[in-house]
Amino acid sequence: MGWDFGTDPAFQKELDWIDGFVREKVEPVDLVVSHPLDMASPLRNALIKPLQAEVKARGLWAFHLGRELGGPGLGQLQLALMNESLGRSRAAPVVFGTQAPDSGNAEVLAHYGTLEQKRRYLEPLLANEIVSCFAMTEPQGGSDPKVFTTTAVLDGSEWVLNGEKWFATNAVFASFFITLAVTDPDAADPYKRMSTFILPAGTPGIRFIRNMHVVNEPGRGSHGYIAYDNVRIPADHLLGPRGAAFEVAQVRLGGGRIHHAMRTLGQCKLAFDMMCERALSRVTQGSRLADKQMVQDKIAESWLQLEQFRLFLLQTAWKIDKFNDYRKVRKDIAAVKALMPRVLHDIAANALQIHGSLGLTNEVPFVDQIITAFRMGIADGPTEVHRITLAKQVLRDYSPASGPFPTRHAISRRAEARERFAELLAAGDDDLLAAI
Repeated sequence: MGWDFGTDPAFQKELDWIDGFVREKVEPVDLVVSHPLDMASPLRNALIKPLQAEVKARGLWAFHLGRELGGPGLGQLQLALMNESLGRSRAAPVVFGTQAPDSGNAEVLAHYGTLEQKRRYLEPLLANEIVSCFAMTEPQGGSDPKVFTTTAVLDGSEWVLNGEKWFATNAVFASFFITLAVTDPDAADPYKRMSTFILPAGTPGIRFIRNMHVVNEPGRGSHGYIAYDNVRIPADHLLGPRGAAFEVAQVRLGGGRIHHAMRTLGQCKLAFDMMCERALSRVTQGSRLADKQMVQDKIAESWLQLEQFRLFLLQTAWKIDKFNDYRKVRKDIAAVKALMPRVLHDIAANALQIHGSLGLTNEVPFVDQIITAFRMGIADGPTEVHRITLAKQVLRDYSPASGPFPTRHAISRRAEARERFAELLAAGDDDLLAAI
């Protein structure tokens, strides 16, 4: 039997260190740094860089990457266990070199980048000397990249890009964008019409229309609405094969989705822990909240959701490590992505209710978490799309019934059983019992 739900004792020691390190040193940074990816902030650099040095000295830096890329190379399962602690804090993923969208962009560069692209973009990205942006979505495109209109036309030794990109997270901080554009509009296969490009920030023709602010974000917001007005980049800034944008994006988004879920698990656990503490701390109508049956029901339901989500997430991470191919785990990743927003929303809502009026304020994280749940239901593909993908993937493992009735139709099966055991049945009950 190969089943084992235990954690290696040596790695458990690392997990214990991570939990204490995040709680004691990283979480306080969240309270004073407006955005952990604002590389131009002296305060951010003064607080975060020394913590990053501690993580690197411990050998825990960029845990999502293999050894060939400078990471520990221990896989997604151990990263998921780490993220139970990292997910509590906005700054912790940056402190450990696993932050979005840089982690997914690093995977794409590692898979498809040329040696020069890796030297120029991947190496400083892994060192967190720079940050990046994944600029895919368009205002009219929504969740359907087949209707994207941004174009890239090859003009001699340069590509010329025109179009608009929407909700380009961290665009305001990024040193480069990984972006998608239509290069082959007449290709017969609609999934072969787009290509992926590396677009250095500051290239002439990149125009910020506005920086969008999600309502629960601190500071000035970090989601760019940007335009490409005849942006010219060298031909060698094509990332991956021409026409392969869908393939490249799936490699990037597969990792991004599971990493979002890992960090979200940390938020779910934070809300649950606060809920339980509150239930044990507050007294009303002569007894603790923890002694009220309706509160007990909320705690029980939240624990059930948390544990189911955690186990399914860890199993999915284990499968990614086993197959080393996101495409073979597409069904599981879609399921985790579809489940994640609901679990976070429900646990945060229960925690908010148990905290009463305090739960409605920005002095506790529950409203922020509920809004984040809606954001997680939209980012990297809406929940509805992932549920459709999941259903299609599940149905591939089944076949239609061969006749007019279901395979498990009782009357049909009874007739088959009578035919199969006809000789014994003909012998009669008494003779049959004697034979037994």
